[in-house]
Amino acid sequence: MFLRVLLVLLLTFTALANAGPTAGKAESAFNAKRDGDEKVKGRQAPDRQKYLIGVGKADITGPVVELGLAGYADLAQTGTGLRQRLYSRSFIVADVDNPEDRFVYIVLDTQSGDTAIRFGILEAMVALGEEYSPYRGHNVAVASTHSHAGPAAWYNYLLPQVTSLGFDRQSYQAIVDGAVLSIKRAHESLQEGYLDVSSAEVVDGAINRSLWSYMQNPGAERNRYGSATDTTLTLLRFQRASDNKNMGVLTWFPVHPTSLLGNNTHIAGDNKGVAAWMLEEALKGDDSAADGFVAGFSQANHADTSPNVLGAWCEDGSGQMCSFENSTCADGRSQSCHGRGPEFRSLDLGVKSCYEMGRRQYNAAREAYDSLEYTPVVGGSVKSFHFYHDMSFWNFTLPDGTQAQTCPAGLGHSFAAGTTDWPGAFDFTQGDSGEANNPLWNVVSGLLRTPSEQQKKCQEPKPVLLDVGEMTVPYPWSPNIVDIQLLRVGQLFIIASPVEVTTMAGRRWKNAIAAEAESFLDQDAIVMVGGPANTYAHYMVTREEYQVQRYEGASTLFGQYELEAFINLTVSNMNYLTPEANSLPAPGPTPPDNRGNSLSFITGVVQDGAPIGSSFGRVVRQPAASYSVGAVVNATFQAANPRNNLRLEGTYTAVEQLVGGTWTRVRDDADWFLVFTWRRTNWLLGYSEVDVTWETAGNASPGTYRLKYYGDSKNLLGTVRAFEGTTNSFELR
Repeated sequence: MFLRVLLVLLLTFTALANAGPTAGKAESAFNAKRDGDEKVKGRQAPDRQKYLIGVGKADITGPVVELGLAGYADLAQTGTGLRQRLYSRSFIVADVDNPEDRFVYIVLDTQSGDTAIRFGILEAMVALGEEYSPYRGHNVAVASTHSHAGPAAWYNYLLPQVTSLGFDRQSYQAIVDGAVLSIKRAHESLQEGYLDVSSAEVVDGAINRSLWSYMQNPGAERNRYGSATDTTLTLLRFQRASDNKNMGVLTWFPVHPTSLLGNNTHIAGDNKGVAAWMLEEALKGDDSAADGFVAGFSQANHADTSPNVLGAWCEDGSGQMCSFENSTCADGRSQSCHGRGPEFRSLDLGVKSCYEMGRRQYNAAREAYDSLEYTPVVGGSVKSFHFYHDMSFWNFTLPDGTQAQTCPAGLGHSFAAGTTDWPGAFDFTQGDSGEANNPLWNVVSGLLRTPSEQQKKCQEPKPVLLDVGEMTVPYPWSPNIVDIQLLRVGQLFIIASPVEVTTMAGRRWKNAIAAEAESFLDQDAIVMVGGPANTYAHYMVTREEYQVQRYEGASTLFGQYELEAFINLTVSNMNYLTPEANSLPAPGPTPPDNRGNSLSFITGVVQDGAPIGSSFGRVVRQPAASYSVGAVVNATFQAANPRNNLRLEGTYTAVEQLVGGTWTRVRDDADWFLVFTWRRTNWLLGYSEVDVTWETAGNASPGTYRLKYYGDSKNLLGTVRAFEGTTNSFELR
């Protein structure tokens, strides 16, 4: 048994790869409406319809050190600090006449929504009492930005827990508590207002990282679209009726938040976190925006998109691009193949590229926000449904009358190859046929579980490397039971997808929803895909893309008919979204709750110490007396472990400016350019230091400043005490 466990860890530790707006009918309908008679000119909108609307935001930043990051599933990527705090942003919409008809759409700065997180949020809603009884399973969507730079160890299933050494209650609770607080704040802000939609193009906002797969789709279908990725950012504006000020916006645009590379170890929201921060900062004090303006940058059909828009290159000195078909280099392997962002400087963590890609999304969002042309969301009706569905060997009928089947979750060989955003390990490549090119892995995966003949046949042409849907020891490895959820307000439909959806798969899904909506709408439908939401069930590709088994196809858990299954399950239940609907579908089978029995090999903080003659918060290295604007200001403090206190709704560090004889805080952890880095200096005695770095080229102006550090130390008895440190003042000229 011990040997078997070691083999399990060997396989999963090294095989896990990075988890990794509208076109077609849905987009053309939206554009036609935008160009028609129902334009909103500025704030004059006599034909708009009132809803109850609310927005809220709260901190969900978990442990920023000594915990693995979620997304790339790389054991070497352990947190060392904080570049940008993470948030939950909640958006509530309710029917004015029937306020029990409502939904809340949550955007987490995390890799995905998750079953465990959703369970925690729903339990908290019940605990809050009768006032929050309207928020239950069918109308709570837990979506994400899909950032690859947040803390891990909060997943419900074993497979994604492995590279974070299990489940961490502190990391999990930070997300749940922050999400609940954002819902409460949104609920408390509920008032009558309007919803309007606009859009803008994101210039050079993404490329298709699996163009070989995309090209397998029919040429006639591809020719209907202008790009191999969707290039439109769609913005939903929340405008209160009392004074026509905007409470917030919710946007959708498909691009992977993998600008920060797999060698980055600072917590951040990646490019979507940058975009949200920039828009919220830009609208502080703006006449058009209410105080507390909230900007949500939700993910869309992004599965095959990349922010590394310069393409994938071989970092082997050859100066060659990676092979088009399987993303390998001259040695036939994928490890040297890396995507390059717009500010690429070798494998430089991707910080500058991340900021630039966030800025491009911000620019589009600001253009859409400032537009004089909005399509009002009308129709009044607010509806939603949610149920669980087991994908294990589920049989259903395709539109042409033929039979199809989904499969228990299975991951193919190319899953272990990773992507051009961050490649995997060993000799796996994208497009791996499963032949015995790596006999060691074939043996090890067989020791875990050999797929049944039925599973092999169901998953064809995918060669199953990890039969995770049929592995339940010590508890389930991956979900077979997934969430099926649709939200509707007026003519706007939001698909809360548990899977990462490729460009063309998303187009097909949205078109199917729009076509079905024609039966009960007076307007053309606007359809968005939002996710990964509610749980994390890896990827979904078209049947054509599945055949070539690049990373995205190999990570499509439920077989080649997965897309058709999701379309069937959503479209066939849209009767629950009609204006007269007053019932909900059966809830379906409940997924396993692994929170109470999840393994954890994550050690806690034992104690903190300071060297003789020093003390917590002492400035070990002072900043210089003066700097030019554009310089990098550094200071080092005697520190304690940040895991002692996550400082939610607070900060670890700050910049204060001397204004009129008073020190005033002007920067904190939310600021992209203020960076907090922690390191141990003596493991045995618990010594550590913190570097505070202010990159003044970003948004600084001349003045007199000082740096602050806020920490919490833990002694051997477990008592935690707060402290702070302050540098000398310095001039920025």
